[in-house]
Amino acid sequence: MTASTQIRLAARPVGEPQDSDFETTTEELPGLADGQVLLRTLYLSLDPYMRGRMSDAKSYAEPVPIGGAMVGATVCEVVESRSERRAVGDVVLAYTGWQTYAVADARATRRLDPEVAPVQTALGVLGMPGFTAYAGLLEIGRPQPGETVVVAAATGPVGSAVGQIARIKGARAVGIAGGEEKTRALIEDFGFDAAVDHRAPDFEEQLAAATPDGVDVYFENVGGPVGAAVVRRLNKLARMPVCGLVADYNATEVPAGPDRLPGFMGRVLRLSLTVRGFIQDEFVPTHHEAFLREMGAWVAEGRVRYREDVVDGLENAPEAFRGLLTGRNFGKLIIKVAP
Repeated sequence: MTASTQIRLAARPVGEPQDSDFETTTEELPGLADGQVLLRTLYLSLDPYMRGRMSDAKSYAEPVPIGGAMVGATVCEVVESRSERRAVGDVVLAYTGWQTYAVADARATRRLDPEVAPVQTALGVLGMPGFTAYAGLLEIGRPQPGETVVVAAATGPVGSAVGQIARIKGARAVGIAGGEEKTRALIEDFGFDAAVDHRAPDFEEQLAAATPDGVDVYFENVGGPVGAAVVRRLNKLARMPVCGLVADYNATEVPAGPDRLPGFMGRVLRLSLTVRGFIQDEFVPTHHEAFLREMGAWVAEGRVRYREDVVDGLENAPEAFRGLLTGRNFGKLIIKVAP
């Protein structure tokens, strides 16, 4: 028997998740059945969508049950195998959640090659976040040479990839981030054409200066006042892939003020806008193979750069997750669970 330390959902958060919403337990894992593998977690991905899975509100995925282990993508080492698909020592991408060990069906894992790229990139630029950027931008945003692409949360794993892919396609990339360090990194590290600080008192003036010809594609990750400001600068026939609305994930009540939906819908009508929400897995059958090939090449060539924010220790996942929802992380947030 193998003992696994797990972080489980103890209560459904109201507003920002609290320590009391999590509990840490030790679970004795069962022995392997045919076709299964025992996995030791090396890295755990923390992502904004997990906040939605903590709620029981109707959504695109089932909520984590009270008492259930928190979900999440992981990079793991195979320590025992009863499958011809996986050998002991293989490093794999899995979806085993917030725990130190797990039993999984070998068919639900994908072997990673450390010689091709650092294995933790399978949780970021070469994983779900990178694929979200690739598929959402190219399928919905469809940037054309010379157009202006704006992306919010631009130093995150999705936003930074969006801007760099836009530039590869010949578009102009404008990133929105919080603070001088992040906006400077957008230009110096990620090669954006312009960067705007949403925390600055003159944010809207900065945005106007960075988008003198308006906005043709707005990749929405944030919502809230940032999204409202960008929407007012959309050009006719602009496209708006809606990937996330992290500004509202901890909200406990409807925002104050008048109903702004009629104004937004009027803008959609007058400007012939395309606004489409999406969940990345809907594009897996049609785009994932091309993503692995193209993004892998862009990363290897240095055309797409990435940044990781690595936190040591599974026990620090709840606090790191809280920081993710308020923008404290810088780059792809990963928990290093084991060497």
